[in-house]
Amino acid sequence: MASSTSAVEEAAELLRSRISELEDELGKLQRALTNLTEAGGGSRRGPGRPRSRGASPRAAPRRRRRRRSGTRAEQAVKLIVESPGVTASQIAERMSIKPNYLYRVLSELQADGKVRKDGRSYHPTAAGSRAGAESSDGVSSESGAKSST
Repeated sequence: MASSTSAVEEAAELLRSRISELEDELGKLQRALTNLTEAGGGSRRGPGRPRSRGASPRAAPRRRRRRRSGTRAEQAVKLIVESPGVTASQIAERMSIKPNYLYRVLSELQADGKVRKDGRSYHPTAAGSRAGAESSDGVSSESGAKSST
């Protein structure tokens, strides 16, 4: 009977050891869940996101590039005024840019009321027609390049 008691004690000790391991793991998982769901006002960076350049108080302030007169939005409006019913892919091809970038520009133009979308094609509005006429500042609609002034 002594051997069965030692076997029971050994099994009980194995179970206590495993429970201790699981409690440690549970603590780690609870901390991970708290860190993941804790909003904190958005103060924590997401995974894989680089630190902002202005995070350090000694870092130089970040300069913004000045926009040239021929922005992508102005170029897109000009092309839509020239060719009503043109698609985003056609505009992107003529501007030598990727369509996925242009879709963002076009949605902003729609929100501003400069163009309207009809199916897959874009048409100028009254505001867009005026903007397209005003932006003839040497921008080549074929290459998206500016002429030197």
